[in-house]
Amino acid sequence: MQVGDEQARAAGIQVGQKLSTALGLLPELAVFERDAARERQALENLACWAGRFTPTISLSAPATLLLEIGACLRLFGGSEAIVAAALAGCAEQHYTVSWAAAPTPLGAFWLARANGGMVVDAPGLSTALAALPCTVPGWPSALVGRLESFGLKRLGDLRQLPGAGLRRRIGNGAVDELLRAWGDLPDPQKKFIFPENFAMLIELPARVEHAEALVFAGQRLLAALAGWLAGRQLLLRRCTLRLIHDDGAPSLLPLSFAEASADEERFLRLLREHLGRLQLRAPVEALHLRADELLVRSAASAHLFEQAVAGEGAPACLERLRARLGEGAVQILALAADYRPECATQARDALANLGRNAGMVGVSEWPRPLWLLPLPQALAEHAGGPYWLGQLKLLSRPERLESGWWDEGEAVGDVRRDYFVARNSQGQWAWIFRDAEGWFLHGLFA
Repeated sequence: MQVGDEQARAAGIQVGQKLSTALGLLPELAVFERDAARERQALENLACWAGRFTPTISLSAPATLLLEIGACLRLFGGSEAIVAAALAGCAEQHYTVSWAAAPTPLGAFWLARANGGMVVDAPGLSTALAALPCTVPGWPSALVGRLESFGLKRLGDLRQLPGAGLRRRIGNGAVDELLRAWGDLPDPQKKFIFPENFAMLIELPARVEHAEALVFAGQRLLAALAGWLAGRQLLLRRCTLRLIHDDGAPSLLPLSFAEASADEERFLRLLREHLGRLQLRAPVEALHLRADELLVRSAASAHLFEQAVAGEGAPACLERLRARLGEGAVQILALAADYRPECATQARDALANLGRNAGMVGVSEWPRPLWLLPLPQALAEHAGGPYWLGQLKLLSRPERLESGWWDEGEAVGDVRRDYFVARNSQGQWAWIFRDAEGWFLHGLFA
């Protein structure tokens, strides 16, 4: 057996025991073959997630993650705040963590093995390392046995011995590690390179038959995505969540955002909206998340006295509305290159065109009504003028619209109209026109 969880350790199961002994201590013990490739992938996924804290990350297989946080202390409010946030995030993802913070990478690694906690300066590091047993560095058992035969049980005892004699007795490797842990020798680390593209797979522990139950696994994917975006200094505009079924083709769940973002909470809110209305056609056994459309985050300085925006903001609200109502339900009105009122505007996707002023409906030289009738309504003529719920009084000079000859015979076709703003005796304002067939009501003013 390699390792067990807290329940296994509480039952007395230890590393090195025979499987029969372990099953005798805990009959319901679940046994799995170790998968080094999946362990490595899990460690890389966790490194992507940790990109939210620092871009300088190193991996040490099989289960060690080193974060260089010295340059990020002011950003997060100190080392304690970073450690608390990192531990909380690991707990949310159901990782069991042994941690330490120290001025040197190897010192932090050794202290983490012994749950050493926070060490902030060199004197404190020396004191903490000196108290560690010689078994902590993970040296070969023969070397540890030789040290015990010398009566050396603590790393501090080794530091008291002359370096030349110690090298002859235990070799250069162990002595150099001592020097690197104490900071007497440089200890450069191989930097983790964030992937060029984000694509991550999570296999579920059991088949899921209800979409809302996928939120937890989806949250882990989105957390890793947010960390990857922070590490790469990118913003996300669109991603795709693939729901992999135990048989048949996968289901695709696209997530589109009104504006590029790297906010994990915003990602999760939109995912909840979609999953809350999704009916699974088959049980799901794995989730795969891929970032499809990315933007480079531009460098900008925040305002000195900037205030937090109340609520979630218009873009996030539009995202949630589209998730609830459907892809084509949230639209805006934009101008089209046509003078005919029926053809002068067109509906466009609100999220795709948010913030783009080109083609948006603006103020015209001539007044335009907010309500345009689907089809012009023929008006009667009384006393030589148009009549609609009373005699209409013309309030504007005529506006000639003459266009559409190129699609003669279509729904609208060629038009030659004189438009007027008019008001009836009840005070209602109307947009009317006159052509060869008579007077027509085409719109109403608010």
